Amino acid sequence: MCGIIGICAIKRNVAPMISLGLKRLEYRGYDSVGVALVLNESRVHVLKARGDVDSFLSRFKVSEFKAYTGLGHTRWATHGAPSDVNAHPHTDCSGRIAVVHNGVIRNFSIIKSILEVRGHRITSETDTELIAHLIEDEIPFSSNFFEAFIRAISRLEGSYALAIINSSEPNKVYFARLKSPLVLGLGDGFNIIASDIPAVIEYTRRVLTLEDGEVGWITPTEVKLFKLTDDGIAEVKYESIMSRVRFIEWSFEEATRLGYPHFMLKEIVEQPNAIKSTYDGNIDDPIVKLAASLLNEANHIVLVGAGTSYHASLIISYFLSKIAKIKSTPLIASEYKVVEDSISREDVILAVSQSGETYDTLEAIRAFKSRGAKVIGITNVVGSALSRESDIAIYMRCGPEIGVAATKTYTSQIMVGSILAIYSAIENKSLDNSSTRNLIDDLSKASDILGLSIKTSLSILNDNPLRGIKSMYILGRGLGSMIAKEASLKVKEIAYIHAESYPAGESKHGPIALVEEKFPVYFIATSDSLEIIGNIMEMASRGASIVVVKPENVNLNISSSHSINVVDMPPVNSLLLEPYTLIPYFQLLAYKEAVARGYNPDKPRNLAKTVTVE
Repeated sequence: MCGIIGICAIKRNVAPMISLGLKRLEYRGYDSVGVALVLNESRVHVLKARGDVDSFLSRFKVSEFKAYTGLGHTRWATHGAPSDVNAHPHTDCSGRIAVVHNGVIRNFSIIKSILEVRGHRITSETDTELIAHLIEDEIPFSSNFFEAFIRAISRLEGSYALAIINSSEPNKVYFARLKSPLVLGLGDGFNIIASDIPAVIEYTRRVLTLEDGEVGWITPTEVKLFKLTDDGIAEVKYESIMSRVRFIEWSFEEATRLGYPHFMLKEIVEQPNAIKSTYDGNIDDPIVKLAASLLNEANHIVLVGAGTSYHASLIISYFLSKIAKIKSTPLIASEYKVVEDSISREDVILAVSQSGETYDTLEAIRAFKSRGAKVIGITNVVGSALSRESDIAIYMRCGPEIGVAATKTYTSQIMVGSILAIYSAIENKSLDNSSTRNLIDDLSKASDILGLSIKTSLSILNDNPLRGIKSMYILGRGLGSMIAKEASLKVKEIAYIHAESYPAGESKHGPIALVEEKFPVYFIATSDSLEIIGNIMEMASRGASIVVVKPENVNLNISSSHSINVVDMPPVNSLLLEPYTLIPYFQLLAYKEAVARGYNPDKPRNLAKTVTVE
């Protein structure tokens, strides 16, 4: 997982532009940083080091260099440990070619062996360095640099988003995409290639999302785009390129912290606006209704997602059953082979991915599509791989999410799934007109409920809510069990506390053996599973320290005592609204504890925002 940027300009110093782009891309990887600048026609000047972006920029005073073409890279290690040597950019033996890369080259071991036999000096442990040497290796057999570039990438197996400079062509940045995200930012007297939109919107709002198999180059005034096919390489005409350019309406402030200490807190607090945008953008969208029709025609429905998106898929599956009486199977995307052989052309896959670039999710839908299944994609990014490869794409419309830990995209995914469930019920007549209107009216209140829940949570939680805790349970039944999975993930990934989640009814089948005096157990109580009171009491009888989080109007006939703390969240009159009143408490619980322990919640260790590698 990495962030890449390449810029070429006329009479405009790109060093400060690359520096800012690296700051915008740091959420994609932050164990090391580097830049490559074309300072003269004999060499590329490379600066790189292990560490975060701000430290790197300050140490090397990058913005003080003067260059009109350059690359930048923020790294999340996949091949080789974080180190100065393994940091990107990487160069060939001559130092004239520099490469930045996001992805994984599967056949790197074979390529490395071949290159070493041919006399290339490989200095790092990375797969990326091999690409620079491959291009160098192909130059004697090619009529120009671009041909050598194409010959080199044709030898790669795996995934890549590449930006490459060559000091012999100081006003060009070459690029290629396969299974890793890449966008072009089109400016006036400059052009940008980058992993994601936040890296370019400071300078231009005209953006083109590249597709798999596309390669080319940018100059300060030109974009050349080609498509690699089984029959060779075909140029994409200028008119076709311009028809794909879109104007990004996101404000610059939407991609910054707006004064909050962390992106995570900003994005938790802005959930009411995000969810309203999701509701308004999808409630009357004919695409959603078309997707609902496709679900009703399916023989079997499989939902796939990873991490938070999988947890949202659990709730979407539940609402499809509860509201539309439609059976479906939620599946962790990386485990798609469990059902692969049973998938047929009568089946529909509902794939959920915030970025639309999650590797495991894309691999799953590609496997299922090869067996004839139709795909409905739910994503936040227009032009992403998932949106392009789906038969129907539904957009979350909740704005960019920069924090690594998903917050607002989780609630937005649930909102999209809820709307889809309602329209599926309309399609198959599971709901009458009155019930339909009531549910749609309920969903329209989600924004207000989120706002109240965030306000309540901030007032309830102290600044060190999990002081001294190293291990805990977060349990629920029914809908509460599904929310508990996301709650436990937030605590694990941000506060680094072992938080286990399982259906509360399973306690007596093994997990309760770990419970001893003062062992912390959080329960999420929802209106569909009032029997959870029995599970609460059996934990209390073993001496557990218990917190019960529930909507205020869910009556369990218990009150706070020395061992049970009951936390009432804003009341709701619909099961559809319960995720919105419950999840902010746990998002903020994890956030506050992470900050109290001195951790940066925007940069959890070993994690990156978008998982675009195996």
